[in-house]
Amino acid sequence: MLAEQIFAYAILGLGSGALFAGTGLGVVLSYRGSGVINLATGAIAMLSGYCYWALATGEFGVTFATPLAVVLTLLFSVVLGVAFELGVVRPLRRQPPLAKLVATLGVLLSAQAAIVLAFGDTAHPQPSILPGGVVTLFGVTIPDYDIWMAAIVLAVTLLLAAGYRWTRFGLGTRAAAENEAYATLFGLSPNRYSMGNTVLMALAMGLVGLLAASINEVDPITLVLYIVPALAAAMFGRLTGFTTTYVAGLVIGMAESVLVFLGGQSWFPTSNGGPLPGVDELLVLVVLVVATFFRAGKIPSRGDIVERRLPRAPRPVAPLRTAAIFVPIAAVAMWALPFGFREGLITSCIFAISLLSLVVVTGYLGQLSLVQLGLAGVAGFLVSHLFTNFGIGFPWAAIVGVLAAAALGVGFGFPALRVRGVQLAVVTLAATVALETFWFSNGTWGAGVLGAPVPAPSLFGFSFGTNASFHGLGGGEPSPLFGWFCLIVLTVVALLVANLRRSRLGQQMLAVRANERAAAASGVNVRNVKLTGFGIAAGIAGVCGVLLSYSYGSITASSFSALIAVALVAFVYITGITSVPGGIFGGVIYVGGLFAYALLDWFGLQGNWLNLAVGFLVVMSLVSRPEGGATFLFYGKRPSLWPRASKDPQGKMPAGGVVNDEGEQQMERSLAPVEVEVPS
Repeated sequence: MLAEQIFAYAILGLGSGALFAGTGLGVVLSYRGSGVINLATGAIAMLSGYCYWALATGEFGVTFATPLAVVLTLLFSVVLGVAFELGVVRPLRRQPPLAKLVATLGVLLSAQAAIVLAFGDTAHPQPSILPGGVVTLFGVTIPDYDIWMAAIVLAVTLLLAAGYRWTRFGLGTRAAAENEAYATLFGLSPNRYSMGNTVLMALAMGLVGLLAASINEVDPITLVLYIVPALAAAMFGRLTGFTTTYVAGLVIGMAESVLVFLGGQSWFPTSNGGPLPGVDELLVLVVLVVATFFRAGKIPSRGDIVERRLPRAPRPVAPLRTAAIFVPIAAVAMWALPFGFREGLITSCIFAISLLSLVVVTGYLGQLSLVQLGLAGVAGFLVSHLFTNFGIGFPWAAIVGVLAAAALGVGFGFPALRVRGVQLAVVTLAATVALETFWFSNGTWGAGVLGAPVPAPSLFGFSFGTNASFHGLGGGEPSPLFGWFCLIVLTVVALLVANLRRSRLGQQMLAVRANERAAAASGVNVRNVKLTGFGIAAGIAGVCGVLLSYSYGSITASSFSALIAVALVAFVYITGITSVPGGIFGGVIYVGGLFAYALLDWFGLQGNWLNLAVGFLVVMSLVSRPEGGATFLFYGKRPSLWPRASKDPQGKMPAGGVVNDEGEQQMERSLAPVEVEVPS
């Protein structure tokens, strides 16, 4: 009987599995056409779903019949695909895969912000386009649309598999992916094939958005985060296999449904009287890790004509001098600004620390990690539970939290020894979602629904939390004492990151970023450098989590969501992910920070307007100024307050395999292929 019930619940998961598989097909189409691991495929499905909902429910003042609404939605999806190709894929064609992936994060951020601004953040019921009957199997009622969805996505999968195997378009796509130069010589246009695949991707996502109405209400989050299980399915298909991706997506959906059934059993682990949360996301993370480790090496590489590397990481010469200029100004502002602006400045200081962790792990080490905010959450929740359960307060709870985040960061660094770049970003994105649901949302060791309380920091009986008795010029909370504390911590972290860039370890990290094999041949221990870099970055993220918990007074899982982690990466890429000023200025303009509060107070613009703009600016920055605005201001050709790095005129590599600033540039130039113009 138990086996029959498990089988019935597995069938019940066909609907969600079909959505995972359909989104995975979009990932495969993007990678086949342009070599982009497109994290915005779920966002395109979300936009299509909202389009159908608005047309079918009369949101625009006119109610369209279902067939016409479906056709118009698919046409809207095609328009989205063309816009994505012309606005993102083509301008970034010669950028490294990591830059392309970050651009898709920007698209995801803008799409989600646009929907929230237009329709709000609440879910909307959407009319289904599939039959609404039911089937009873082993005592379990199964809706007909689950089977219909699996069948429709299967038909699309078989059509794509056959088309790419036997048609001229499929063969041309494969040829352009394997070697653009040879494909061009034979009269094939890589741009044309990329456009065709992007349009097919958009159509597939439009279909997913339409089918999702049958099992979900349309909202700004659910379809966006379908990208995580979809990526797990696509990885099993090596980012190129349609049928394997379909089967893997279906299995993931069915496994999640079986977990729902098992969660109702008496022996299943519980939390606050209910089934243990986040088991589904943990399963997806395990599947993705397995797929990445055992299938990533078989993913076919792209035969691009040219691939640029990450922007140069400039070497600061006198960071103390710059700190002596800006820190007193910020300290006076903490006291003189009204309490709202003071709170924005404190938030900017805290999130600037998180962005500095991205400067270390991505700007210096070249590994895009989307789990840094999750590591901050680990430290923040430990601060709360150490006080609640054991009475341990500041500073010991903060120290334990930072050390725990650093240790967990080293653990996340081990996958970077086998996978790197975009594949590591995919794994860490899944890890962020799993941490949010499995740990932070758990009422036993996380926050549950109500949140976890955090005591104000105090030392020797002197409190310097947000509610301290000392007030600023305008009065109100937060207290300037807490602001000065955050400013001091940010200054120390910024100086440490600046000196890391100047140190032998920092130069080794840049050598690993430039070329791991060349660095190893020069005597650099790549393994130790990677793990050390991940540990340092995670410790810095832990500092951010500790300060964030003290700032809020209580901590919730929503403070460390995957979408916030995506936003952090977008903001720091605009300002400069390879420099300390980039991390600090990224915190200044971040949502909830000083600039965002000024926009709200002066112009009434909510933070989602800033997210909308930043998503577009990410793509523009990657095309025109990949070093970031703040980095260009401080290290560009214009006069700057931050002294420029001195360069070794001979550009020689020092002993021990460490490269200096000029030597790193020469290494990257020597490793980069020759640029060749490719006609459209």
